[in-house]
Amino acid sequence: MIRLAKVEDAGRIAEIIIGSWRYAYNHFLSETELYIDLKIEERIQAAKNWMNKKPEYVYVFEDDFTKVVKGMMAIDNCSDVDKLNSYEMHILYTDPVFSRNGIGSKLIECFESQGIKLGKFDFVIWVLEENTIGRNFYEKMGYKTDNKRKTFPRINKTEIRYV
Repeated sequence: MIRLAKVEDAGRIAEIIIGSWRYAYNHFLSETELYIDLKIEERIQAAKNWMNKKPEYVYVFEDDFTKVVKGMMAIDNCSDVDKLNSYEMHILYTDPVFSRNGIGSKLIECFESQGIKLGKFDFVIWVLEENTIGRNFYEKMGYKTDNKRKTFPRINKTEIRYV
């Protein structure tokens, strides 16, 4: 089941984000960036801040049977000047232990459904250029790059826009 995140999910969301970074970004971020700079407390606080500022921004994939949160996403209107009528997936992570079980696909479907409910029919996802796992997944889901680029300031890496 996909549901809106609750503040009590913040710890699990932080675990998913950190685990995903360590899994997917280990070939282009340093051990220092992944194991020293990434702090669970900071990610927990970030998740809480997101939920407090925008109550309908963060969603989680919760297993119907075990009630374990296995994935998460953050979605909202796009703020790109040339895509103001679009809907954007800001964050999508699945706990690496549960990857390749259709969770990411279900989150994408929910993202698109939420956008359509809001009258949005154009969808945007920014992906780190070096994140081949993510890029391959989004391409499999039918997204294509439009060759727009920007820098993700926290790690000073290039992101590529997928639509």
